[in-house]
Amino acid sequence: MNEDRREIPGGWVAIIDGFVDAVGGPGEEPTADRRIDAGGCLVTPGLVNTHHHIYQNLTRSFAPALSGNLFHWLRTLYPVWSRLDEEAAYVSAWIGLCELALGGCTTTTDHLYVHPHGGGDLITAEITAARELGFRFHPTRGSMSLSEKDGGLPPDSVVQTDDEILADSERLVDRHHDPAPGAMTRIALAPCSPFSVTGELMRQTAELAERLDLRLHTHLAEDADEDRFCEATFGCRPIEHFENVGWASDRSWVAHCVFPSKAEIERLARWGTAVAHCPSSNQLIGAGLAPIRELRDAGVGVGIGCDGSASTDCASLWLETRSALLLARLRGGPEAMLAREALEMATLGGAACLGRDDIGRLTPGTAGDLVVWPLEGIAFAGALSDPVEAFLRCGPVAARHTIVHGHPLVENSQLTATGVDEMLARHRGIAESWLTAAIGD
Repeated sequence: MNEDRREIPGGWVAIIDGFVDAVGGPGEEPTADRRIDAGGCLVTPGLVNTHHHIYQNLTRSFAPALSGNLFHWLRTLYPVWSRLDEEAAYVSAWIGLCELALGGCTTTTDHLYVHPHGGGDLITAEITAARELGFRFHPTRGSMSLSEKDGGLPPDSVVQTDDEILADSERLVDRHHDPAPGAMTRIALAPCSPFSVTGELMRQTAELAERLDLRLHTHLAEDADEDRFCEATFGCRPIEHFENVGWASDRSWVAHCVFPSKAEIERLARWGTAVAHCPSSNQLIGAGLAPIRELRDAGVGVGIGCDGSASTDCASLWLETRSALLLARLRGGPEAMLAREALEMATLGGAACLGRDDIGRLTPGTAGDLVVWPLEGIAFAGALSDPVEAFLRCGPVAARHTIVHGHPLVENSQLTATGVDEMLARHRGIAESWLTAAIGD
């Protein structure tokens, strides 16, 4: 995954001090302090997750929310998520990032928009988990300012004022944001959606992002209910509202974009706004099929997102990349997409969504993030002619090695982090307490 889309049978990648130093073919291998044998495997850049809500892994497969549309799902879960605090944010992030690493993800964003009153510094808690694990992390300062009494969806207990949100956004950027090449932590700003924040907050957030040179993220055009809400509340469709509040920019990337018209697709391309495609979430919520072929053909950048672990219920970016391939072919026929294009969305496409040119590719000077995928065993028997197609058509496959900034997070299919069982026990305790409280309510 470089500018020339070079593929090297029997090749190698050398990493020094966290960055790719060289890439070459058979017989050119340099000496090294440590070598990883990738025979029988496919080596790719680390996958980039462009949309997620990690804390939601505390409410996977939540029974009362399984059969409703997006708005029903949200209204059911908001009261449960109102119990989120620093401990829950830290533990869920630690477990969620481990899960992503096992699926070959080396960089992820996270859209944490639920900030209960008295919950503490949730995003710093997530960042602490990412730093302990060595995961490249792009948390977004999510927000909700429009509660039920104001015509929005969330309860008062999880919304904040515009001033609180903007002040905390600046605080987090000052404390954590690193704009340098190879950065392990960057902050973006992410009001939740048109139906949960005021138009004024959207405008002021865009102005703040411009002043601080930050990325912008939100949900957009995810569900037919969102169309109806925007038309009733703002007198226009979601993408027009997006433009009206100053977000029509190449610093913005949006999640889902299931319902754009042809004219709206052309506008997204003209603005340079990218899209995080979340195939499993769209299927499970029943939102629809995003027009990925049309978006890409128009020049819209597309990455892939796992989305929340309460709407997708798992976090394998390999699975999402495969689903993106299959859904594109279901929607547009067998010529609509091949595996290389899906892999490109999961790497280069994701990097572009996050505004980075130092990840998502394996070229000298870029971050030393890569994944070694085994293409062996019963699942790959007979898949000899095209390892890249086999990678997404066969399987399932999990990472044998996941390397971030030159350090292994997964080694021989096992996490390198210690204390996994203890952290799982903490996670289960929090999830059980939430479930017990929800049943009592």
